[in-house]
Amino acid sequence: MSATYFAQVVDGIVTKVAVTSAEFMAENPERYEGEWIETFIGVEGKTYAGIGYTWNGTDFVAPIVEEQ
Repeated sequence: MSATYFAQVVDGIVTKVAVTSAEFMAENPERYEGEWIETFIGVEGKTYAGIGYTWNGTDFVAPIVEEQ
């Protein structure tokens, strides 16, 4: 079985990323409160979520870092 990744999203921003399964999350709701969205590594057209990324309803968007 391959790893499955989920990102916790609070007010549109990723706050945590976990390696788990949807089944385990459903069986342990006290550990996975709030909104969790599956994220993918190495899937064309999908962005792997990181803490601070934004969820736009379709995909994760990396934060913009301004150069100084």
